[in-house]
Amino acid sequence: MSPESLLRGESAASPLIAGLAGAALALAFAPFGLWPFAVLAPAVLFVLLQDCAPRRAGWLGFCFGIGTFAAGTYWLYVSIHGFGKAPVWLALGLMAALVAVMALYGALLGYVAARWLPARGVSRWLVGLPALWVLLEWLRGWFLSGFGWLSLGYSQTDTWLAGFAPLGGIHLVSLVVLLLAGSLVALWRGTPGERRFAVLLLVLPWPVGAALDRLAWTQPVGSPVGVAIVQGAIPQDQKWLDSNRETTLRRYRDLTLQVLGTPLVVWPEAAAPDLANNIVPYLRDLARAAEAQRSALLLGLIRAEPAAEGEPSDLDELAYFNSLLAFGEDVTWYDKHHLVPFGEFFPVPKTVRRWLRLMSLPYSDFTRGAAVQPPLQLAGLKLSASICYEDAYPTTQRVTVLASTALVNVTNDAWFGRSTARYQHLQISRMRAIEARRFMVRAANDGVSAVIDPQGRIVAQAPEYQAAVLRAQITPRSGATPYLQTGNLPILLLGAAGLLFSLWSAYRQRLRVL
Repeated sequence: MSPESLLRGESAASPLIAGLAGAALALAFAPFGLWPFAVLAPAVLFVLLQDCAPRRAGWLGFCFGIGTFAAGTYWLYVSIHGFGKAPVWLALGLMAALVAVMALYGALLGYVAARWLPARGVSRWLVGLPALWVLLEWLRGWFLSGFGWLSLGYSQTDTWLAGFAPLGGIHLVSLVVLLLAGSLVALWRGTPGERRFAVLLLVLPWPVGAALDRLAWTQPVGSPVGVAIVQGAIPQDQKWLDSNRETTLRRYRDLTLQVLGTPLVVWPEAAAPDLANNIVPYLRDLARAAEAQRSALLLGLIRAEPAAEGEPSDLDELAYFNSLLAFGEDVTWYDKHHLVPFGEFFPVPKTVRRWLRLMSLPYSDFTRGAAVQPPLQLAGLKLSASICYEDAYPTTQRVTVLASTALVNVTNDAWFGRSTARYQHLQISRMRAIEARRFMVRAANDGVSAVIDPQGRIVAQAPEYQAAVLRAQITPRSGATPYLQTGNLPILLLGAAGLLFSLWSAYRQRLRVL
């Protein structure tokens, strides 16, 4: 069977091919880093969608999305069942539900492309499909709390195309990748003129991206500052055991005392195995020791406060926060805003939460912090903080990043075992550093703890799965990249204009047929 017949959308094998192409796309991201699949996989989908009926095209887009998110987020099962101890049926059900919801964006892409975009040509392959994909990717990043994981542009952290990120953010990088994918289709299916244009588009983004990558965009505003990341490497299944509480607290104390004298010491997310309220003397002693050595501390902790009136709380008395406690000249808190559905809060009625408790299913209900919180001022730095996967939401962080001189992310990716999740998350952190052109300090419980420079390069990394301290220096930087100044607005306007142009072209084609 010829490639031409295999890639016909109406062929019996096309749903399988779409699913395999989607799964291949997951290989473009860390830790595999096979970035050409980020171009090839969408190109295969674009070809499959050619000349399809709308319902068939929607089904192919759905199969593509199933392949991508089943292969790319399989680690959800590790978290929900392996460490969350949820029954197999519930873990598989929750994972399948998320994968299916994410695949619906692919289904919408396929249906709209078949129903309203031009049948073929530049206005379809190089305008309509890339614009529609980027708009849906942006929508996926915030709708229903959002899940921006596996956005196409993340696959390019180690290529020249990452140079577009300070200019227009992750979605501009995605758009450039999609233009390359569309150019491959035009090179195969287009007219001679379209093929010449496709060759130009296949070549041009690389030198442009390389030139953009050499631009500093931001400026140093002080001397280098020493930082130390404390990586406790507490196994997730032992972290909250009462019998392990003192051992964990002692480990973090001892590792911290080793690096006092370093201007900034950072712990990972929820490092202490108890509420901050219950270990006040322990924290006070650490703070005094740090002050004596002229060190500032940034500690990942869980804390409780009296619940505000009308605030959701399991106990109807206390509100729980996933937080960062900063001991510097002042004592300040940063509270996590983007909570993990079904991990840090359950978007279900209280009666269902009671049912989950009766079934002995682990769950938490945290309270959101404010959407915009000022930078934490420590060790002469202004730190834009994020906890766990909050760094996958660059739009809501933009205001704080503008006022910052460095970025910090604390996380506990031990929830996902020895899976690909931690490397995908590290890749997201690297993209945030590139977009903002600032250093990123990343503290993780058992890895990947790292210091990332403004070009997204890892300048220091701790060994994984073992207790360690990582020392490095970062230089505070100020200034606003174009992306920090404008956010996603330019790329959204460009995407909307491209989609409207493609729809108008399709309308004109239909008029000519009539």
